Amino acid sequence: MSGPDVEILDLIGPLQVFARASDMHRRASLGSAPIYSVEIVSISSSRSLIANCGVRISADRTFRKVRGKIDTLLVAGGDAIEQNKIDPEAVRWLKRIARRIRRVGSVCTGAMLLARAGLLDGRRATTHWNWCQTLIKRAPRARVDSNPIFVRDENIYTSAGVTAGMDLALALVEEDHGSQLALQVARNLVLYLRRPGGQSQFSAALSLQLTDRKPLRELEAWVLDNLQRPLTVPLLAQRVAMSPRNFARVFTNEMKTTPAKFIERLRVEAARRRLEESQNSMEMIADECGFGNINSMRNVFQRTLKIAPGQYRRHFRHVKHSAKKN
Repeated sequence: MSGPDVEILDLIGPLQVFARASDMHRRASLGSAPIYSVEIVSISSSRSLIANCGVRISADRTFRKVRGKIDTLLVAGGDAIEQNKIDPEAVRWLKRIARRIRRVGSVCTGAMLLARAGLLDGRRATTHWNWCQTLIKRAPRARVDSNPIFVRDENIYTSAGVTAGMDLALALVEEDHGSQLALQVARNLVLYLRRPGGQSQFSAALSLQLTDRKPLRELEAWVLDNLQRPLTVPLLAQRVAMSPRNFARVFTNEMKTTPAKFIERLRVEAARRRLEESQNSMEMIADECGFGNINSMRNVFQRTLKIAPGQYRRHFRHVKHSAKKN
């Protein structure tokens, strides 16, 4: 389901996952009925849509022409939804029809339309990190979390920006037809079946680059080169020529987290990259990333990612090896 100026990957990404799942299932079970029948539904008065990249798309029908049973409905994000320029009749239709649909979800800023229809009230939800504050305003009774790739709250699903819609679609395929088919689709499309550990929408290093304060931005390179050191607040404050107290206050205001928690995120991300790309031992990686020892690294991984370092490494290598074979 999409409106004018739709974000094309919000629409095409999940559609491709469902189409590939249906095709792969058909090939494996000759003569079987299609497991998915996907339609593009326009929430405007016209079937003709122009994506925000300029590509023209012809929807199968408009929302007014939808008939019969709907199993799953996903709302793609886009400019019209973000600017709250959706026909009130379409909002009423969504609110009414959602009561008889097994699953309702959104990709990226499509969550804004779910919010307008009241479908997020009392629920946990997410959207693209840059739109979370707007979603909080539009859905004040929802519990908005800016971190996850996607969130399920009973039969309502919301996902983060753009490619997160493919993560959500893979999760729905797994719900419907099991992990084997979902993994085959993920391998074929060279995707994670599940991004390990409920992966954050963006890295700690990227969030540091987004601050307007140049000293904090410049701190990034030095920190990444010195993760093995005890990165205390006094040491970090010295690097940016600030008092420890002022540094801690400014950093927390800018980054919405404490320096200690931020450094921990950087260490986890650095360790993940080493687990994915190197043959180094767990002990060496723990030392290089500043955890001190493997037990400390394991505890931090379990607390922040809900997965042990060894399990993370095995998962990545399995996915990487499978992608190469396909």
